[in-house]
Amino acid sequence: MDAHSRGRADEIDPADQWVLNPQTGNYELRLDHSAGQSTLPSQPRGTTTPAPRSAGASRTAGPGRGAERSRTATEAPVPGQRRRRAAEPAGGPPPPGRRKRKPGKTKKKKALMWTGGTMAVVLVAGATAAYALYNHFDGNLNTVDVGDAAGDQAMDGPLNILIIGNDVRTGEGNESYGNKDNVTGHADTTFLFHVSEDRTNATALSIPRDLKIRIPDCPTKQADGSTKVIPGSVGTQKFNESFGVDGRDPGCTMRTVKELTGGLEINHFMMVDFNAVKTLSAAVGGVKVCLKKPIHDKKYSKLNLPAGEHRLEGEDALAFLRNRHGLGNESDLDRIKMQQQFLASMIRQLKEDTLDSPTRLFSVADAATKALTVDKGIGSAMKLTALAKELGKVDLKNISFMTVPVVDNPDEPPNRRATVVLDPVKAPQVFSMVQNDISFTEVKKKQQDAKNAQNEAQAKLLQGPRAEAIDVRVDVYNGSGIQGAAQKTLNWLQTTQGVTRSTNKANAPEKAAKTTLTYGPNQADQARKLADMMGLPATALKPGTQEAGEREPMTLVLGGDFKGAGVPITGPVKAPDVEKVEADKQVCAQ
Repeated sequence: MDAHSRGRADEIDPADQWVLNPQTGNYELRLDHSAGQSTLPSQPRGTTTPAPRSAGASRTAGPGRGAERSRTATEAPVPGQRRRRAAEPAGGPPPPGRRKRKPGKTKKKKALMWTGGTMAVVLVAGATAAYALYNHFDGNLNTVDVGDAAGDQAMDGPLNILIIGNDVRTGEGNESYGNKDNVTGHADTTFLFHVSEDRTNATALSIPRDLKIRIPDCPTKQADGSTKVIPGSVGTQKFNESFGVDGRDPGCTMRTVKELTGGLEINHFMMVDFNAVKTLSAAVGGVKVCLKKPIHDKKYSKLNLPAGEHRLEGEDALAFLRNRHGLGNESDLDRIKMQQQFLASMIRQLKEDTLDSPTRLFSVADAATKALTVDKGIGSAMKLTALAKELGKVDLKNISFMTVPVVDNPDEPPNRRATVVLDPVKAPQVFSMVQNDISFTEVKKKQQDAKNAQNEAQAKLLQGPRAEAIDVRVDVYNGSGIQGAAQKTLNWLQTTQGVTRSTNKANAPEKAAKTTLTYGPNQADQARKLADMMGLPATALKPGTQEAGEREPMTLVLGGDFKGAGVPITGPVKAPDVEKVEADKQVCAQ
């Protein structure tokens, strides 16, 4: 075998089968011989094999790769070159001048070889494209070294990410939203985003910009690599001044939140500005919001929206997030509710729509990386992708938005209150839940389950026989705060319901929030009868553990839910202690 024949199947080099297509610029697999090569037609079945050439006959070179110079059998061989043998009849040795054909590779082996080559090209091309893509996104990101303000960088525990909305006014059209001389910005809109260790739930806590707190001393990295300690506040300052004032960087805001929450470790921060709202809202195709009432702000945000659903992007999206005029008391707390609705809706769209569209996903990733400033721990596209995968594990129904519980600042006059302080009871409870990785949605579910179980048990109290009205004995106490309520109820029971064995016991020892009926186990039939008459809910029934005497009356205490004699009493629905917006639900703001 000569050197040119090694590694070839049917005298064809596999490398020659990949041909550059000049029209597409791609390499394509050609299974036929090279361009311009002709092959001998297959001999039809039933034809006779032609007789072999005579030794003296000349052979003409045909076109194509296997063609040779025309040479007669009598021609002298070239020194050092083997003479080709003459053709032989069918069934015998191969004809002269033709090398014996080696067994060819099976089609399966060829297919594997070609598939392997194709896969290698695809993998190399994919890796190259991914590398270029990550480099592109890396080039978009801005990073800040916040030193030890950032906590544990591992992705396997609970995550606390501080999302800072910078109110810097740079950029076209942003001057109208406030102080145009503010070139650094402040921590205007801030969320503490907590993701549970098991990735089953997440909580986004809004921190009001006008919350008065103490800002701690802040070691800050300088451009020359040195560290400068920026003094904290003397007394209290607004939370938004934790960034941008006196050179405070996002690390200062992280340290402030850590102190505010009683030592909660903040792992990372992400900061966006006004321009980011415009570009991100456009990249996702607009964000759906809903309004109970129209908004028309001619002076500030210039927002003009009727009630109902809207899809907002660009300038309208920013105006929606910045607007607070025409909302309740026009405070930052009212605006926070709008922001929570907007972000919850954007998360829904990212998870439900964007991830299925490569084009939109690229647009969002490009816009996000251009808009973000992050800490070094997530300062690359690869690290951000890893973080996004962790966040993506949380089910939408288990993501809750709420505001840090606050109350009006008592140090300000009632008619000029512009700031708030932490609620001394509720705020520590909320921070404790976050520190202990307790889900608000899970707690809510457990509370609801317990409430349902209690309601079921209470409902059973109304099941069973009823006594006759004449046999019902009850003492009536007035704990409602309504003058004469006990006497009016007594008159109604005796004259219209036939409960003649009832007595007015005047005022209760103290006011009662709800109406209650206390009775012994052997008075259950009387209690059910009275509950039917007065429209008492099952929760109003308070059975005792000891049997009542033969003539002993039940005790009815009228509470704050009493509306009048003969008016059915229904149990009011208790408002939640902390308002929440759930990411999987579309709610209307205002």
